[in-house]
Amino acid sequence: MTPDHPPARPAPAPDPTADQATKDAMSNATTVSPAHSASTASTLITNIAVLVTNDPSLGDGSPLGLVHDAAVAIEGDRVVWTGDHSKAPATDNRVDAGGRAVLPGFVDSHSHLVFAGDRTQEFNARMSGRPYSAGGIRTTVAATRAASDGELQANVTRYLAEALRQGTTTFETKSGYGLTVEDEARALRIAAAHTDEVTYLGAHIVPPDFADDPAGYVALVTGEMLDACAPHARWIDVFCEQGAFDGDQARAILTAGKARGLHPRIHANQLSHGPGVQLAVELDAASADHCTHLTDADVDALAHSRTVATLLPGAEFSTRAAWPDARRLLDAGVTVALSTDCNPGSSFTSSMPFCVALAVRDMGMTPDEAVWSATAGGAAALRRTDVGRLTPGARADLVLLDAPSHVHLAYRPGVPLVSGVWRRGERVV
Repeated sequence: MTPDHPPARPAPAPDPTADQATKDAMSNATTVSPAHSASTASTLITNIAVLVTNDPSLGDGSPLGLVHDAAVAIEGDRVVWTGDHSKAPATDNRVDAGGRAVLPGFVDSHSHLVFAGDRTQEFNARMSGRPYSAGGIRTTVAATRAASDGELQANVTRYLAEALRQGTTTFETKSGYGLTVEDEARALRIAAAHTDEVTYLGAHIVPPDFADDPAGYVALVTGEMLDACAPHARWIDVFCEQGAFDGDQARAILTAGKARGLHPRIHANQLSHGPGVQLAVELDAASADHCTHLTDADVDALAHSRTVATLLPGAEFSTRAAWPDARRLLDAGVTVALSTDCNPGSSFTSSMPFCVALAVRDMGMTPDEAVWSATAGGAAALRRTDVGRLTPGARADLVLLDAPSHVHLAYRPGVPLVSGVWRRGERVV
């Protein structure tokens, strides 16, 4: 099935610094089958009803590059061949997909997993229409500061394992619930032990201990805290919103991060119109996340930039807020990613399939667009070319569905369709 309104842009072209062997393999996607070494076992997954490659030069020519009656060959941690199963190369091992669908592992490019505590009462009150005066993010900050390293690590590993069982093979996670130099640095150390996509979010909110001195907190975030956190992170983020950080503060924080080698991403335009999206484009942020309240100028700026609009439907589901208009963004030519925003307050889900279903039902996306955004789109939001696709040279991250088509992710919402997961070439589910 091809998209009614396909994503206007595919994932970014391979980084010119990528090694030549990988680029050569990509350019010969349907014909190259490198000989495997004696020390590296190869595996063929065959009898695939529909294979999502995310390469429009393959299969049906759609953005998903759908190949029917397909097979995928894996060697080590890489894909080495994709195509018609009747032309598959010989391999050491063979897995029969049983006429089911295979797609790239989901790329969750926005989550907040280093936390402690519980906000069930807050959610229950919100869903019951009752006022609730607890502290929101501040409640989680207090619990996180009080937790031991072991407790925080147990939470991270629990939710990463939960996401992996649902097909997520690439994870980004942030700090942001410590808001002291020591607590932000330890959050990032814990995160970095489990994923290579780690984001410094000291600028989540102004903590209570700096309530009367927000400028002093910005100085801390851009000074001593940044010094302690930069070695453990790849990205820097800021919540640019009324009640959090304004445009000038956000620019200062992201600029300081760039000077230390961290690349910007930004929580932008979630609760109201604001400067976040324009700032993201100005600073070449990898992504502007949420993007719920946009002007035409915001949409146009995104469409003419490398900045990905990352939509987080779990947040709208859990807060009954207005849905982002994915259709508007896609029709304008904006690259769109989907992510869970997994956090204890506003989107306590680790399920990318659930977010795909929400995006189709409530944000105007077709099933094909939603699957692309949850895989290749997430990779684009992380400036990655080795994940989110299944072509030679890509990392061997695959999801086997207990369904004949990827469309079932939206067609059968809430059903545990993921029946197998390979990460870096190893079957992990």
